This record gives sequence, structure tokens and C-alpha cells, in this order.
Amino acid sequence: MMNQELLRIVENIARDKNIDKESIFSDLEEAMGAAVRKHFGEPDSNIVVQIDRNTGKVSASKDNEPIDIMRLGRIPAQTAKQVMIQKIRADERDSIFSEFAQRKGQLISGAVVRYEGGTLIVSLDHWTEGFMPKGEQIMGQTHRPGERIRCLILDVKESASQVKIILSRTHPDFIRRLFESEVPEIAEGIIEIRALAREAGYRSKVAVTSYDDKVDPVGACVGVRGSRIKNIVDELGGEKIDIVRWNDSSQTLVANALMPAKVSEIALCFELGRATVVVEEDQLSLAIGKHGQNVRLAARLTNWDIDILTPDEYNQGIERLATCVKSVSGADEVLVDKLIALGIISVLDLDDVGVEPLVSELKLDPAFAERLVEAADKEAKTVATESDRKQAEKELAHAERLVEAADKDAKTVATESDRKQAEKELAHAERLVEAADKEAKTVATESDRKQAEKELAQQGSTLEDVPNPERDG
Repeated sequence: MMNQELLRIVENIARDKNIDKESIFSDLEEAMGAAVRKHFGEPDSNIVVQIDRNTGKVSASKDNEPIDIMRLGRIPAQTAKQVMIQKIRADERDSIFSEFAQRKGQLISGAVVRYEGGTLIVSLDHWTEGFMPKGEQIMGQTHRPGERIRCLILDVKESASQVKIILSRTHPDFIRRLFESEVPEIAEGIIEIRALAREAGYRSKVAVTSYDDKVDPVGACVGVRGSRIKNIVDELGGEKIDIVRWNDSSQTLVANALMPAKVSEIALCFELGRATVVVEEDQLSLAIGKHGQNVRLAARLTNWDIDILTPDEYNQGIERLATCVKSVSGADEVLVDKLIALGIISVLDLDDVGVEPLVSELKLDPAFAERLVEAADKEAKTVATESDRKQAEKELAHAERLVEAADKDAKTVATESDRKQAEKELAHAERLVEAADKEAKTVATESDRKQAEKELAQQGSTLEDVPNPERDG
């Protein structure tokens, strides 16, 4: 009976803690061997404990002499229990680490347990908890205990006491895995996410392509009436997602990445990794985006340093470049066109590119190329000085407007203050006048009384002898 109970216990532990049964049997044998060794107090003796995997029968021997392990007493049993608990915990940590290390980078669903110093604790299963640091949580989102959320397994770390599973909802791969779970074509490999840029909690850009001409990658990701993308946006708490059509042409890709802004012209400078994009004045704010978010995400999505200009700014840069280049002896309009074709559209670009690309790409004489770059450097410093002066003038004008507004506010405050003070003083004066009138009447009455008493005294009478209609009747 005891043997069958042992087998059931091993079976339950293996199932509940996801530990291999053979490991549990080995742990039991080692724990019992340690208990026997401690009981006899002979560390050098040969102790062997074996458990039959089929029947659960336990057999033990000491120096090849069989012993009854059931008669060793309470203290050895306690020793075996402690050793067994330690080994089971070690096996459990190994099992958890092995399981979740294989799932690193995958989605997992869990229930919110609590917050600990900003870190969100998520229950992943009955025995395992994950940790989501504050930096891996989407800004502005809070979760209630018991709420089910999906996360990305970012990292799995093993320590002496536990396995720490780091979760994330801000990593770009979290968006990638959500698309894989919501869009079957991505999971099947028909559609591929070629690039992804994200500012968690605000906006993401996803570039997709299709390997089947019959499947529209953008439409498949959006879904019927936006059903697929809506599920992803809801999971992210309303984060905006732009789905961009991938193109092997960098010019087309940059234009797609800057949507919804309409691009007029793009000049690529491969030497600098810079894309100069020209947009109309009414598209400028749309292309840049709120706080520069649209152009920043587009740059990260395309791996191009994107510089956005209006047509006037672009033409001014070209004109200044042409004037600078033509000022060098031996340069002509053809050279200017070649520089523009190379993606150099300003003296700043020419100064940044340097001599080597001019020699290798345009086959210019090194000395001539050096003179061009020196002229561009000189003109670039002038441009920088003018830019700084304009910026200073702009800041000065802004400061003057602030001072003027402050003066106006101060005058308004002063006027209101003066009016209130005047009203206060007027009320005080009115009270003084009323008091003076009252006092004057009192003084006049007393004066009349004293005069009457004086006249009566001369006649040998008093006020009491004078008839008083009100008093007498």
C-alpha cells in the first residue's frame, strides 16, 4: 500500500510542477541516502538506496548489508524530508527556466496580481509569476488585480532562489507578436513584417510586404472594417498604428513611411545616409507630426536620417550650393547637377561628405575636390552663423512678446488694484462722514440743552419746570 502511495505522490508532483519523474525518483533516493548516512554517522560508508520504478518498493544497503529504512526513526525521516524539499525546489526552478527560456520572445497571457514598487506582478500559471518593470509598462495604463493581459517574454534570468521572468508591453516585438496572433497570413508567412518602429503608448509604424500577389498586405492587416487592427489597438490601450507598404526602393519607402503627409520630392544621399524630403507648406506639420513623432518614427522605420524641407528652403539650399561651387575655379553647372544627383543639396551636405566621395564617385581631382570642400566649409560656417542669428532674433521677438504680455497683465492688475483701493477708501470716507454727522448732531443737541439750562437758571427755573407735552400727557 505504501509503495503504491509513493508512486502516486511522484506522479502528482511530476504533473503539477512539470518535473521529470526520473528526476524525482533520483531525488528521493539521494534524500534517503543522506538520511541513512546521518543516522549511522559514518560518512565514508557505502550507502545505496533504490526505488523500484514499477512497484515503488524501497530497498537500502550499507556496505552491501541490507537495512530496513522504515525503522530508522523520526530524525532521519526529517532529514530526508528537508533534503527532498530542497531538491524538488531546485528541479522546479530548472524546469521553469528551461520552459520559459525556450519561449523567450513569445506572447504569454497572465492575470495581474499586484504592484510592488512600480513593478507589475503577473501570474502566468499556478506556480509561476512574471515581473514587468515600470519601464516595460505602457505609460498611462494601469491594471486591476485579476485583469487578464498579454505580454512579451522579454528575458528569463536564473538566480539562487528563483527564476525571474521579465515581461514587456513596450518592446517593438510585442507589436510583432500581436500581429502574428491576429493576422493568419503573417503567421503563415504569406505576409511579412519587414520593419517596425514604435513609441510605446503613442504611435507605431509597421512596414509589411506580401509574397502572394493576390493578397494585399495592408488590407489583410487592417481586416474587414478594421476588425483585426482594432483588436491590436484595443490591447495597446488606443495606441495609433500606421501600416506602411514596404518597397525595396528607398525613395518609395520613405514616402510611404511619412504618410499621411504627401511628399513632393526626395533626394537620397547614400554617403550620409540622409533623405531630404520636400513637402508643400500645408503638408509640413503633417509630415513632421506632433513633437516630431511622425518623421522620427519614419526615420527609424527606414533607417534613413530624414530632413524635411519646404520648396522655398530646398531651392534656397540649391542656389547657395550652386553659387558656392561656381565660385571655385574650374567648377560649372554640370558639376552642380552631379552633386545634386549624388544627394548633395546644400553646402552643409558638401561639407559633411568630404573629399573622398567626390573623388571616388565623381572622379574629381583630389586637389580640386579639396578646394570645393574648403569653400563649402567656409559657406557652411556663414550659414550656421546666419541660422544662429535668426534663431536668436526669433527667441528675442518671442521674449519681447512675453514681456509685453506681462506688462499688459501687470497694468491690468494695477488698474484693478487701484480701483479696489479707491472703492475701499471711498467706503471708509463715507463711514467717516456718517460718524461725523452723527457726532455733529449729538454736539448740537447738547449745546442747545446747555443754552436752555443757562437761560432758565437766570429765570430761577429748571428743565423739570418746563411743560413737556410728551412727558405730561
